[in-house]
This record gives sequence, C-alpha cells and structure tokens, in this order.
Amino acid sequence: MGNICSSCCGCRKSRGAAYEPLLLDNERDAVADLLQYLENRSETNFFTGDPLKSLSTLSFSDNVDLQRSAALAFAEITEKEVREVGRDTLEPIMFLLQSHDVEVQRAASAALGNLAVNAENKLLIVKLGGLEPLIRQMLSPNVEVQCNAVGCITNLATHDDNKTKIAKSGALVPLTRLARSKDMRVQRNATGALLNMTHSDENRQQLVNAGAIPVLVGLLGSSDTDVQYYCTTALSNIAVDSANRKKLAQTEPRLVQNLIGLMESSSLKVQCQSALALRNLASDEKYQIEIVRSNGLPPLLRLLRSSFLPLILSAAACVRNVSIHPLNESPIIDAGFLHPLIDLLSHEDNEEIQCHAISTLRNLAASSERNKTAIVEAGAVERIKELVLNVPLSVQSEMTACAAVLALSEDLKPQLLEMGICEVLIPLTASPSVEVQGNSAAALGNLSSKSDDYAPFNAVWSQPEGGLHGYLVRFLESQDSTFQHIAVWTIVQLLESGDAQLEDNIRNSEQLLPLIGQLSSSTAGSSRRESFDGDQEDGTMDGSDDGHGAEGEISNLARKIQEMLMESN
Repeated sequence: MGNICSSCCGCRKSRGAAYEPLLLDNERDAVADLLQYLENRSETNFFTGDPLKSLSTLSFSDNVDLQRSAALAFAEITEKEVREVGRDTLEPIMFLLQSHDVEVQRAASAALGNLAVNAENKLLIVKLGGLEPLIRQMLSPNVEVQCNAVGCITNLATHDDNKTKIAKSGALVPLTRLARSKDMRVQRNATGALLNMTHSDENRQQLVNAGAIPVLVGLLGSSDTDVQYYCTTALSNIAVDSANRKKLAQTEPRLVQNLIGLMESSSLKVQCQSALALRNLASDEKYQIEIVRSNGLPPLLRLLRSSFLPLILSAAACVRNVSIHPLNESPIIDAGFLHPLIDLLSHEDNEEIQCHAISTLRNLAASSERNKTAIVEAGAVERIKELVLNVPLSVQSEMTACAAVLALSEDLKPQLLEMGICEVLIPLTASPSVEVQGNSAAALGNLSSKSDDYAPFNAVWSQPEGGLHGYLVRFLESQDSTFQHIAVWTIVQLLESGDAQLEDNIRNSEQLLPLIGQLSSSTAGSSRRESFDGDQEDGTMDGSDDGHGAEGEISNLARKIQEMLMESN
C-alpha cells in the first residue's frame, strides 16, 4: 500500500514560485490530525472518534489529493487491522469508490475488500449499496482497479445472504468476462468469485445464463493451480444439477478428458476437485461410460491408493458412481480396483469411505457371475464378516446388501456358507436399522434357495442370538408384510431342501407353527416397500411386492408350508 506524503498532501502549485494551499480550514486541520495519528498508528483506533472524523473529512472533500490521502490511509489501515465496523466507517470509503480518479478507486476498493473479510461487514457493505460502484469498477480499463473490485466481490460472495443479491445485481457478466483477463491476479479473483456463486440452484442457473460454463471449462487448461482449483470446483458444483449436466454434455465435448488430465496435477487440491467433478458428472449414464472410455480408471486407482484422505474420498465417491453402469463392472475389476476397495472397508476413521467402497463392490457384483466370483476370491466376504458387526449402521446396510447380491450366485453359495456368513447375518436381522434387518434376511433367504448343503443352517438354528429360528419368529411376528413375506418364503426354501433335521426343527418349534397358521388364514400387516437384491424368477428373495400382492402371497406361502409338513408326516 502507498504511504501518505506530507509534502504533497492537499497542496497545489500556484502561478508564482511559492506553493499555495487550497484547503478549507477543516480540511487543513484534518490533514494535520491524520498525520499525527499515523505517526502513532499502533496506539490509534481509526474506526471511531476523531481519527475516523479526520478520514471522513478528507474522503468527502472535493480535493482529489485529499481523497487519495484518505483512500490510501484506509487501505493501509485495513490491511493491518480488520474488525467489524459501522456505516460511519463504510460510507466514506464507498463515497471514494465513486471517484473518477484511478488511484482513489484502487485504494478505496482495496480497503473495502479488506473490511469484507469480516462477516458482519460483508452484509453491511451490500446493504449500503456497495455492489453498484464495485460493478462499475470491474468495468474499469485499469487492471489494479479491476483486481481490487473483483477481490472485494469475491469476499462478499462468501456470505450466503449476499449470493443471490450479487447474482441479481448484474455482477455475473463482468465477472465472467474478467475471468478471461490476461492479468493472473484478476483471473484468480474472478474465478474465485464465480466459484462462490455456485452454492445454490438459483445462483448456478444465473451463472450458466451469464455464459460462465465455456469460460470455466476453457480455464481448466490454465497454468495457475489456483485458477484450476476454482474452475474445477465451480464446474463440480454446476454439475450437481441434471439440466446443467445435459448442457455440459451438449456443449463441452473435452470436459471429461480435461478433468482426467487434472487428476495428474501437481496440486493435491486440484486432483481432489477433479475427481469430485467427475463424480458429479457420473450421476449420468453418458458420463459413467465416457470416464472409463477416456482412460479415467488409472488415475482414479492411483488416487484411491493415496495416503491423503481427501484424495481417497474423492476417488472412492467417483468410482462408486462410475460402477453403477453394468458395462463398467468388468473394466473396473480388470483395472485392479478390487483389493484397494476391500482394503478401504477397514478405514474405520471414515464412514463415508467405507460406504463408497462397499457400495462399489455391490455394484460390481450386480450383473456377472464372473465378477461375483472375483469379488469373493479377492477376500471381500472375509472382510465383511470381520467388520460388519462393529461398523456404523450405514456401512452395515451396504455390507448386508452386498452379501445379498453375492448370495444370488448358485456357484458361490457353498463357499459363502462354509465361510460362516450366516453367523453374522443372523444377529443383524435384529438390528435397529430396518434396512440392515431386511438386507440380512434377504441374504439368508438367497442362501437358503437351492443350496447343496443345509448343514450350515442346522448349525445356526438356535445360535447366535436366537439363531435362524429366532430370526424367523421375529419376522413372522412383524407387522411389516415385507418381513413376513421374507420369513415364509425362506421357510419354504428350507423345507424344499429335503433336509430331515431342518424339517424337524421347523415342525418341533412351538412358536413357528402357530404363527404360520395365523398367516395362512389372515391377511398380513402393514406394507412397507423395500428393495432387496434378488430375482424371484430364479427362486431368490427380493422382498419388493406391493401391499395387496404381498398379503395374498404370504397366505399362499404359509398354506404351502402347512401342506409340506402334512405331506411329510
């Protein structure tokens, strides 16, 4: 910041040889007082009392030299000290913003930008009409003035209450234009301001309408890592909206390739935001396919193996979305993701990473027997069994859903049963989470269908925690028709196995038979639709009947159980 010079402050050269001061008395006094205050600045509060009065007098003067002195003083003071101020401090600075003198504009906008670091000041500046003069200064041909004005708006835009006002003020078009400035400081400030405007649906739409998308995409190739970061983060936020993703798909054919390239940036924060931008784009099928076809898996795998938590999280979130598309399942597995994903299941200090990892494994298992086998052989089931009883409910829900998908495989059922998966699924049927209960029961139901060996079911009939028997009783007693349906369907599978011990266990239960009798002669309880993984056409459990269909099916299955028990007598 500039210093105030006493030899020139407020004096002009006359026609003669001497200097003749052209100051009003109050202005002359204000100059003298200000110089004294500045000499003792460490002990002076410039935001109140006589020091502020002196600054205000110079600010409202018609003398440009005095205005410069005031503006430079405000800039220097606020650079060293920022505090909440009142309108008596802001009004003289905002008056100086309207000056036609470039030096006054530059220093005044710098001072206002410094004060705009304070949350309360941000609101008051906008309330007092600070946006209009700042927008005018953004249109200045002077780069210093542009830089300070944009920097001030960047600070103002960090307050949620200001964002919509800035969007409606007409600031977005000049901000977008200045994002292409050849001056890197202006470019950084402008892209930072655009980023700050992407945190609400309405403002994102205003930004798109102002033509920001091609500017932000074009600046992904900037040599400046701050600009790259602001642009990748802004585009990531813009891609939250489906309409914007559609627009990006239609107008920015190089976007995915550019973001994949930035995952190799030397800046960790750029790598992270690039992966998150791809994650948001991968909410759409088109981008899920394009990321894989554009060779996006190798850099994602590298980030997934990082020791830096934000990189791991962003990559895991991205891979989860990419894995939704069936065509991507095998490429992801073949690229070497299975072992890193399984390792992330043990990331006990971050529930979100665990959820992303297990959900990805579940997606990868959805469509292919080959992939299910690869996941089991990579050790996923052992890790699930080791962890599932002690992880957060959200992770338990995903782990049990993954187990239900894997249990659909006829070839893998013996292996899963031998691993003792039932020993952890049974306690989880009594989980406080309805989703965990249902997923665990669906997995048990899928395992019970057409198994080669039913000894593992006999082994857990009464233990652990009430065993298979206790779970079936709870679900038959439930007022939830989906749970009732899972239970009677599972009992049918167990009886169809022809295993004599299982049949005796069911027949000799003093609790199961009366409950089955009640369900055979009455409609089921209230309905709750939940989706469990399976395909009933293949004799597996999906639990997705609607209320009326479920009630009739429950009665039919209950009567079938009674008939099967009578026939075997």
